[in-house]
Amino acid sequence: MTALWVVVTVGLAGLSALVVAIILRPIRLAREAERLARAQRDFHRQREQLEAKFIDKAAATGKPRGLRWTDVSFDDAIVYARDRRTGMLKALVAVEVSFEAIAGGGMEAVEAVANVRAATAEFLFDGGRWHTEGRVYFNLQPSATVKYLGGDLELVAEEHAKF
Repeated sequence: MTALWVVVTVGLAGLSALVVAIILRPIRLAREAERLARAQRDFHRQREQLEAKFIDKAAATGKPRGLRWTDVSFDDAIVYARDRRTGMLKALVAVEVSFEAIAGGGMEAVEAVANVRAATAEFLFDGGRWHTEGRVYFNLQPSATVKYLGGDLELVAEEHAKF
């Protein structure tokens, strides 16, 4: 009789936990949507400073080697993705980058240096504020970056440019 009682008790506890999880799921989803909306508002408020910081940090990496960043043009559209491992939210923005050869850097004779390069700029949200490490994904648009890094990133939201 006690073994049956244990099985019934464990079964009821498991069923209760499942019911609670089902009931709380809409609340959890609403909180996640609220956090995303707040993060999006914060990104828009800080965007100008974030873009300036991105340019400084990306240019300071020394990549691509032998080239100096001369201009960066940011698109209005934003793709938000979540890092599957850490849960960190990322904003990905399409950019066009212009370079010039650095004297003695070995790129002075390369004609393609003058070509504008398409890329994606990455911004990170740590739960409280946005920042950037200057990470750039060359030759990928934001949605293609999410697909390329599909094992690491999941699409959360997209904001299309408003004209």
